[in-house]
Amino acid sequence: MSEKILILDFGSQYTQLIARKVREHNVYCEIHPYSKFPEPDDSVKGVILSGSPFSVRDKHAPIPDLDGIKGKFPLLGICYGAQYLSHHYGGEVNQSDSREYGRARLSFINTEHPLLLNLKSNTQVWMSHGDTISSLPPDCDIIASTDDVKVGAYASSSESTYGLQFHPEVYHTSEGKTILFNFLDAICGCAMDWTPETFVESTVNELKAKLGDDRVVLGLSGGVDSTVASILLHRAIGPKLTCIFVDNGLLRKDEFDTVLESYKELGLNVIGVDASERFVDDLLGITDPEAKRKSIGKNFIEVFDQEAKKLDNVKWLGQGTIYPDVIESVSVNGPSVTIKSHHNVGGLPDKMHLKVVEPLRLLFKDEVRRVGKALAIPSSFLKRHPFPGPGLGIRILGEITREKIRLVQEADDIYIKALKKFGLYDRIWQAGAILLPVQSVGVMGDERTYEFVVALRAVTSTDGMTADWGHLPYEVLSKISSDIINKVRGINRVVYDISSKPPATIEWE
Repeated sequence: MSEKILILDFGSQYTQLIARKVREHNVYCEIHPYSKFPEPDDSVKGVILSGSPFSVRDKHAPIPDLDGIKGKFPLLGICYGAQYLSHHYGGEVNQSDSREYGRARLSFINTEHPLLLNLKSNTQVWMSHGDTISSLPPDCDIIASTDDVKVGAYASSSESTYGLQFHPEVYHTSEGKTILFNFLDAICGCAMDWTPETFVESTVNELKAKLGDDRVVLGLSGGVDSTVASILLHRAIGPKLTCIFVDNGLLRKDEFDTVLESYKELGLNVIGVDASERFVDDLLGITDPEAKRKSIGKNFIEVFDQEAKKLDNVKWLGQGTIYPDVIESVSVNGPSVTIKSHHNVGGLPDKMHLKVVEPLRLLFKDEVRRVGKALAIPSSFLKRHPFPGPGLGIRILGEITREKIRLVQEADDIYIKALKKFGLYDRIWQAGAILLPVQSVGVMGDERTYEFVVALRAVTSTDGMTADWGHLPYEVLSKISSDIINKVRGINRVVYDISSKPPATIEWE
């Protein structure tokens, strides 16, 4: 990359959001733990310090080594970052009389300062801190205040160092995007030329140089990430890429045949493997969600390995790893506690002894879609909802049987087709039908029924990290419910999930 911004992570829930907002200005940035970041070189245009759940006054508060940064690169501290810069360089931070959370308005703004150019009077910001800066280092001046927070923002008069006690990266800070633009443009002097088109060009060139004449194998899932990764690799090495698409018997209705044909139309060298009997047989009798995931993951690895061994001279494994996965693996607190296993094709590299190539490891999900558009990948792929690696295996709660797979496939097919018919599919981040492990009494005609219940799930989101339940029109839900109950023998009740993430997760298992 010709230029970049470094973001030092102190464990804030908003750190990834800072990166996303920086990248919206076509500036490449990287997140690194505060305790382990690369030595800044000429490509670094500026550094941002994130917020943190800690107080700078805590005994175990995170303390970065900024000797190679402060005074040498433009430096912006946000919330904890701002308090750290004040507290450790001559100012003072004390516990506030009242915790400062939520919306506030800047009653004073030095609009002549480069960081705050073009801000409107009384603009709204978002506070989220229990401490407050009570005094600044001698060389610093206040450049913004609220009625309750005197030091809302400050700047050094002797070097390019700045602090914000509010969060410019969150939606509730109305002109946060302008503040970050000012930092990147007026202060850091970024060219702002990191676009999907330039990413494609540079990545294809890098892949050509890295892979040479080597052969690569990649597991396709039908999802956006693996599809875009495969097309980037195909652009670089053409037929030396072999893709494997495995039918685990837990895909959506008719998905294996239709997606396989679509991949071939894209010009990919793809092998379709129907291993559905193996997967489903191995799942019989298993009810624990984690055990189901492990069964599906184990079989995928074995089937993929068997097919890959049929290929000659394969040296690389291609993966659709994206940036949130990379950040998670090196987070400030270390890898997160396992919530669910079997992420994509985890475990394959160790088993297959192949080198790994990950063309998308720098990108967030929405950036992957924009790169896919630059690659002219059809919208039928790019607009596809995320689908879990274990497929319908985690949308059938309890034991999995062939009959239950049929029920959820049929219900899901009616649901997804209806969302598309009524123009709602593209407004939803992810949707699916979940077969519940309960049966309920119903009446059909003059007969009493005792059949399964299906829960419909639809959420809106940007990246799946947080999500709100989708507010679908009642008449559409009514139509979907009626069609499922009338057309899918074995289901007599449909419910709609109105839980958000957090506290719920998007999938039920």
